[in-house]
Amino acid sequence: MNPTSDTLKLLKDAYAGGLAKAGNTVTTGTGLVEYDLQAPAKNLYPVITILGKRVPRVKGKGGVATNWRQVNSITGSGWDNTGFVPEGQRAGVMSLNASTVSASYATLGEEGALTFEAQSAAAGFEDERARTSVRVLQKAMLKEEIAILGANATLALGTANTPSLSAAGSGATLPAATYSVIVVGLTLEGYLNSSVANGVATSKTVTGQDGQTFPLSGGSGNKSTNATQAVTLGQTLTATVVAKTGELAWAWYVGTAGSEILQTITTVPTVTFSAPLATGTQAATAVTADNSRNASTAFNGLLTSAFASGNAYTKQFNGATLTASGRGSVAEIDAMLKTLWDEYRVSPSVMLVNSQEQYNITNKVLSGTSASLLRQNVGVTGDGQISAGNVVSHYYNPFTLNGGAMIPILLHPNVPPGTVLAWADNLPAQYQSNNVPNVAEMHIRRDWYDIEWPLTSRSYQHGIYCEEVLAVYAPFAMGVLSGIGNG
Repeated sequence: MNPTSDTLKLLKDAYAGGLAKAGNTVTTGTGLVEYDLQAPAKNLYPVITILGKRVPRVKGKGGVATNWRQVNSITGSGWDNTGFVPEGQRAGVMSLNASTVSASYATLGEEGALTFEAQSAAAGFEDERARTSVRVLQKAMLKEEIAILGANATLALGTANTPSLSAAGSGATLPAATYSVIVVGLTLEGYLNSSVANGVATSKTVTGQDGQTFPLSGGSGNKSTNATQAVTLGQTLTATVVAKTGELAWAWYVGTAGSEILQTITTVPTVTFSAPLATGTQAATAVTADNSRNASTAFNGLLTSAFASGNAYTKQFNGATLTASGRGSVAEIDAMLKTLWDEYRVSPSVMLVNSQEQYNITNKVLSGTSASLLRQNVGVTGDGQISAGNVVSHYYNPFTLNGGAMIPILLHPNVPPGTVLAWADNLPAQYQSNNVPNVAEMHIRRDWYDIEWPLTSRSYQHGIYCEEVLAVYAPFAMGVLSGIGNG
């Protein structure tokens, strides 16, 4: 007997008998196909570190903080602005105001872990140990970007001011009731860490890969005292709060007294409610303390440094919108630039904005009243095409010694709507012998370093860390506009 010929004969007889018609046809749906997997993995997340690249990084000298002495002012003898001296006599002795400033180093870090099985399974797809390190570094740098912009070590928000309520109008669908409103102020970190779905960020205990724990504050102040307002059907409930220094956003809890829950988070200190309230969100009782700063582990970012300094230019709009000047600029930005020159003889060299404010600035500058001051160059292509859309990418500041300067307007993903941050990279030439190479700089005790920890399990564990502090030498060269309404 020949097994091969006998087997072939049996197959021929089976097909002749209609076996092939009995559902044994192989298709792509059968699954007997190759798997076309593109390698490596496509990292579809943005890594934008404008400040991490723009703010100079300088080497520190060790210690727990960087310290410097600064001369804040010099006062002439006699009359400060009159310097005449009689023949043969000597002038009096001038005086100066000096102070010591320090900024404590902080450690930023992120960790990752890769099991042996995950590394083995990724063979031929990508080098997972290297890729994991890159992703951990990217996340650490993104956290640093937010820290440079608005980390908070010293500025406690405390308890939010009690909101003021009113009810008016007609046509709203908010049910008739006596409503109670509580508000919570948020820092930049609080705004970024909070959402209506997940609630206001208060505090959490983080468990490190070493098993030790530490607390982190989320960036929220303590909740306000509640205010109440009777509303009849058809009326709109309006709540307004007086902003406290450092507040960039506000979380609003509404309901009957004792049952207030989170309804919305705004970047202006006013809000309206005209429709039935949301249900199932965070209760106001979840907020029990001021968690606005990380006093023992953080440093102050640019926004916090400006708010805490007392001599940076700050303006709270309380929901008001920017105003077109009628001459191709924004009245409130012009006022900021003028004040910075009048009081300190400085000019910002960059402005950071959210997409909302970039849009609003463009609308104010390209208004009907400024049309006659603008010129648009259109290329002659012969096909009748024209490109639509304009954006204000630079802002002209006339208040400088050399007759004016162009300030770039940079779109930053972490600046909240309703906020504009302006600051000078360097002090101008009139600050002779100022010994301030940069208005703000990152003092680095130890720059980014990667540690792959000793193996204690079948997992590669590693961390990426940096020891640094943002030193702001001249906060008076900064300006913050906040609480700007959209429009």
